[in-house]
Amino acid sequence: MERLALAGRDVLVQFTRPLEAGSITGYILAIGPRFFLLAFVDEYIRFNGFQCIRLQDVRNLQVPAKNAAFVEAALRLRGQRKPRTPRISVQSLQELLRTAGRLFPVVTIQRERVNPDVCHIGSVLSVSESEVSLLEIGPDACWEEHALSYRIAQITRVDFGGDYEQALTLVGGPTPAPED
Repeated sequence: MERLALAGRDVLVQFTRPLEAGSITGYILAIGPRFFLLAFVDEYIRFNGFQCIRLQDVRNLQVPAKNAAFVEAALRLRGQRKPRTPRISVQSLQELLRTAGRLFPVVTIQRERVNPDVCHIGSVLSVSESEVSLLEIGPDACWEEHALSYRIAQITRVDFGGDYEQALTLVGGPTPAPED
């Protein structure tokens, strides 16, 4: 993990995770005790939101990333600038969810050890020591009527600010009040 800490804010990194296929590329913006914040560069070589990933899941870290010169040149020529670091706390998963929920209309949580093929996208309604409550928005951009809660201990990744999340809230509109 020392190499991850040494990666710094201006070095493009690349790594794999045992919980998903392929590699992840981006700039590390903040590092906490268990999670770090990444400005994600997608497969189309564009910035596409932020990912918060558990430190324990990082494998095959490359600093700088493979083909970093090419990726950075493509980003520059496309006018893609590294996004400003959002005011997200990565000191705990609870703080990460609270701060992301305040800054972004929806977040995506993944519980890959529970169900690797499902993610939950929604507005953060509350965060306790053991659970997060989301009012979810479906792939049809329709808001659910009732909030659902998920155990904090099961969350393996949190994403926000990406194109897909933005498209859902663009079509679905602001978070409605949940029904009791």
